[in-house]
Amino acid sequence: MTVPQKLILASGSPRRVELLVQVGIEPARLLPMDLDETPKRAEHPRSLARRLSAEKAKAALAAIKGEADWHGSYILAADTVVCVGRRILPKPELISEASSALHLLSGRSHRVYTGICLVTPDRTFRQKVVDTKVRFKRLSNLDIESYLASGQWRGKAGGYAIQGIAGSFVVKLVGSYTNVVGLPLYETVNLLVGEGFDVHGSWIEG
Repeated sequence: MTVPQKLILASGSPRRVELLVQVGIEPARLLPMDLDETPKRAEHPRSLARRLSAEKAKAALAAIKGEADWHGSYILAADTVVCVGRRILPKPELISEASSALHLLSGRSHRVYTGICLVTPDRTFRQKVVDTKVRFKRLSNLDIESYLASGQWRGKAGGYAIQGIAGSFVVKLVGSYTNVVGLPLYETVNLLVGEGFDVHGSWIEG
């Protein structure tokens, strides 16, 4: 008898769930990990994304240690970091933080790094960091004030969500769009397929 494959998503992000569902992957469980995401001294944004995704995966693995029903599951974790140069922008909860981030991003290019970490059923860790370059138009005061009033910035890396109103700010994007949303689909699917997860089964009409 074939044992059903289970994927645990170590995140509570609705955007990551929606992206997985878009490619036919339904997480069996959401297991958000609340970790300290403060960068280490002089830590590069790429290194931060890689470290945090691994730490979330390890924390999720530890959380299911005593749960026999979840042994043999795949665990997927991710973390997205937005930066200008080496300056890492916050995931703001305060409007003042979001305002500062938007003023900094206005009229310039920035990078979005997403670290993904997959834990396989045999407890091997597979990691990847994806990099996308984004350029914003020069934002007017009205743009910024209205966007802040929308609330779409709250808790988002860099203070914006590209899949919402802020998509109208983007002049140019080089790389993966889904990476900026929060989960690079090409790389994620490749990792899963490479480790034996049946991604394609749900694609078959039936």
